[in-house]
Amino acid sequence: MWLNGHLAKILSLAVLFDAIWIGYPLAARVLNGEHLSWLSEESWRDIIRTVGLLDLPAVAFSLSLLLMFFGLWARARVAWAFSLILLIPTTIISALRADSPYDPTILYNVVLILVLIRYWAIFNRSSLAAGTLFALASFVSLIWYAMLGSLYLGKDFTPPIEDVATAAYFSFVAMSTVGFGDIVPTTQTARLFVISVIVVGITVFATALGAVITPLIGGKLRTLIQRKTRDSMRKNHLILCGATPLATNLYKNLTAKGEVITVVLRPNSVHEYPPNADILWGDASSTEILLDAGVMQAKVVLALREDDPDNAFIVLAVKSFANCPAKTVAVVNASQNLEKMRRVNADMVFSPQLLGAELLSRTLLGEKFDSSIFYELSFSKSISVEPATEPSVNTTTPTPTATS
Repeated sequence: MWLNGHLAKILSLAVLFDAIWIGYPLAARVLNGEHLSWLSEESWRDIIRTVGLLDLPAVAFSLSLLLMFFGLWARARVAWAFSLILLIPTTIISALRADSPYDPTILYNVVLILVLIRYWAIFNRSSLAAGTLFALASFVSLIWYAMLGSLYLGKDFTPPIEDVATAAYFSFVAMSTVGFGDIVPTTQTARLFVISVIVVGITVFATALGAVITPLIGGKLRTLIQRKTRDSMRKNHLILCGATPLATNLYKNLTAKGEVITVVLRPNSVHEYPPNADILWGDASSTEILLDAGVMQAKVVLALREDDPDNAFIVLAVKSFANCPAKTVAVVNASQNLEKMRRVNADMVFSPQLLGAELLSRTLLGEKFDSSIFYELSFSKSISVEPATEPSVNTTTPTPTATS
């Protein structure tokens, strides 16, 4: 997993380098001041010829690959697919520019394509952000192609397309297949060009829309399925409130024995529960959160937070439900709060401090202790987690100093 993440970043940087390499020739000419002479040409056709029929498309592919860098960094599948599509014409442009078939640009693009195909499996994420970048890159490339073609073939239309505004207007009309008919291609070349804009435009719009909507719908559907699955699992289960060491260790022990547990935590709480734990974020003393956690189908609710008043409020919230079958277990972190916790009528009241002190004293004095002593010292009542079993009351009368 760690290796896949680093490999995806290396490949995304390789695509970024290729984007810079492809767009550098035209950028270098602009930095040298050659662009000042382009505007002296008589028509847009002459300007495009002077700039270069290969350099202008290369800029569009360079910008698109630059956007795909961010998607590849996030390991998005749509960015991987579109990068492969862009690298094919990029390799062709590099071959047409090169003087030798062994030009390093061609070899670099071929190797990059093969490596992306080889490691396709690491780009397995569906991302709304990457889908948006794909849509943006597709749209920019299409606009660039349509406007350049319209300006280059401007005299092949009636009326002629002689400025950028008219070229942009005609490009949008052709891509959207509206077809107002106020600008008409008059030559076979122009007609074929318009057909290509319409076909590519429909394809780009449909693909881009799918790339944006699919992750959005897929995410909502995944969330809905996960919620339904968790709701179906929240039956005959235990609700554990808190992220204390006692709570996390109890979670490990109970899940190892096959118990189904829903954990309720405060928002932004730091915890050590496993990633696959059924965690519900919210206030465990809220009736809405308890209902979401399935309190009416739960066996036991364990209030194991570090704050005793919070644990008392959780018990009271559970008791507020009429005919709620869930038993309540509350931990008392400070021994002086033991009597107060008893007053909320929790089915179990557990005091780690008193239990530890009693066990340690018995060990030091050489006194024997067994499981019955544990229950006497730990709980005000003894219950079973099985919903069909009625709680059994401990008949042993504990001493005031030992009962917790």
